[in-house]
Amino acid sequence: MENEPITVAPEDYRRWRARPLGALTEAREIALVLSTAGPLAGRHLLDVGCGDGTYAIAAARRGAVVSAVDRSAGMIDAARLRARDLRVAVEFCRADATRLPFATGTFDLVTAVTVLCFVPDAGSAVREMARVLAPGGRLVIGELNRWSTWAAWRRLRARFGSPRWRHASFRSPRSLARLIRDSGLVPERVRGAIYYPPLPFLARVMGPAERPLRALTTVGAAFLAAGAAKPAP
Repeated sequence: MENEPITVAPEDYRRWRARPLGALTEAREIALVLSTAGPLAGRHLLDVGCGDGTYAIAAARRGAVVSAVDRSAGMIDAARLRARDLRVAVEFCRADATRLPFATGTFDLVTAVTVLCFVPDAGSAVREMARVLAPGGRLVIGELNRWSTWAAWRRLRARFGSPRWRHASFRSPRSLARLIRDSGLVPERVRGAIYYPPLPFLARVMGPAERPLRALTTVGAAFLAAGAAKPAP
């Protein structure tokens, strides 16, 4: 982990959520991920690739007992600081998504949001997440939809030299379901959010269509949430 490539810094997250487009988009993504996760009170949850703690903190505020890992020491430091400032209890530690430092069957829920796009061996990461899930537990993966204007914009930026997106891999609903199935979990319906391009004006204009579109299709959604269940023995 010491020679890890730098993809996103804590400052990038802070700047993003300080913008109206970022605040609106992050709130809708959090709502989709947590609704896909289901009831949280009293559940033991692991957030993989926690970044600066957004999803871990949101889950803890809803009553989950949360552990969170990230491969970046800087992100873990930023997440601890945010949780402390917000007076939210989360256990943070540095770890790689493909080598989670937890016993098999430890958690009721595992979340991983915009993580697999930066992991070279996504299959190994999902298998590790499945391993630490207890029988009957749930996994929620949130990723940028390959077939969206947001992913197209990031691919364009990569083409013009952006190091952050040069090696990112974006996935379709079908490829997310395949990753889940190959890990031994049972995939559920993939749900979508963010049915607008990365432009503040269009986000405001198209915002009212979000709820009906989410109920119908993932076509046009920039963000995907894929739920899965670990079969009970």
